[in-house]
Amino acid sequence: MSSTELPSVPPTSVLPKAASVRVAEGERLRSVRLPGVTMTVRSRPPTRAGLQPALCVHGLGGSSQNWSALMAQLDGVVESEAVDLPGFGDSPPPDDGNYSITAHARAVIRHLDASGRGPVHLFGNSLGGAVSTRVAAVRPDLVRTLTLVSPALPELRVQRTAVPTGLLGMPGVAALFTRFTREWTAEQRVRGVMALCYGDPGQVTPEAFGYAVEELERRLRLPYFWDAMTRSARGLVNAYTLGGQHGLWRQAERVLAPTLLVYGGRDQLVGFRMAQRAARAFRDSRLLTLPNAGHVAMMEYPETVATAFRELLEDTAERGGRGSRTEPEAEPDTGARPDTDIGSTPGTGTGVRPDTDTDIGSRPDAGPESGSGTGSSSGAFSERAGGSAGSGS
Repeated sequence: MSSTELPSVPPTSVLPKAASVRVAEGERLRSVRLPGVTMTVRSRPPTRAGLQPALCVHGLGGSSQNWSALMAQLDGVVESEAVDLPGFGDSPPPDDGNYSITAHARAVIRHLDASGRGPVHLFGNSLGGAVSTRVAAVRPDLVRTLTLVSPALPELRVQRTAVPTGLLGMPGVAALFTRFTREWTAEQRVRGVMALCYGDPGQVTPEAFGYAVEELERRLRLPYFWDAMTRSARGLVNAYTLGGQHGLWRQAERVLAPTLLVYGGRDQLVGFRMAQRAARAFRDSRLLTLPNAGHVAMMEYPETVATAFRELLEDTAERGGRGSRTEPEAEPDTGARPDTDIGSTPGTGTGVRPDTDTDIGSRPDAGPESGSGTGSSSGAFSERAGGSAGSGS
């Protein structure tokens, strides 16, 4: 095996069964088999009939558990679900080993098409924000509103604290990091992650910290843990390099759904300065800034994010909403470079098929393809910023 190749992962059918994931009170887990992927879906039973559906997509290294606090806050507002992306949480890796942004978006689209729940209120955090942006751009018929918490959209000047995450996708870095941190305990690893992701890690309760340690210990025993992390990081970096109609900023401009953008003033992974650019890019956007929040505002301030979402629903309802399905816009053939794993060369044997946005998922006429929160805003600032879409790359 060459130094640029990632270790092979055994087929899903022979992967060992890891310990059960935590299910909070009022939640349910189910496994959904789709073409090429199997995804675990976390849900909360609706408190009343007639609620519109919502779907939440986590970030790099996260899982559906990242949305538990917000989903509880939205009981009686929407019928909430959160997915474990392939290779994360309790979901096994994808059959083809493809962890690109397009592949993750395709998995979300296939789930929505197969379940018939769309259009949904779509939520995304970090990597999940990039995935959700792509879903909303290429399949507007599936998205009622879009809520993005610290979305991982391309930045020209990346924060120094975010560089190690990007480097994780480079060949050999994951193996080097694994050797360097071999003696680290799960508690040390979790403290490091929380210091990076939370605006104030001290607000995490001992109970939530213990749950996070248990989950990390479970995932570190999975043979594909580092493979999923590395390939997803690589897929995100690769998406940053795409231009033309396939670029994430250009796709943000194409989103039709009313959009709520949430940015934390202490975010060490997504630059706070990107908030205004995002507000200009999404044509019908509202911006919520939380000065004391970090990268996971839906976990740090679930009540505040839930309030902002309810206001989005009220505003959308007043303007007539987007209740009817719309025919998706055809994807143009721009000749942009396919969204493949960067760093690979012909003959490396990765087995990943070149992947473009024109093959992201089925169209409506094709049929189905079978923590802890503080609860206060701490100086939140909200503004309406819509109409102009002039920041494309």
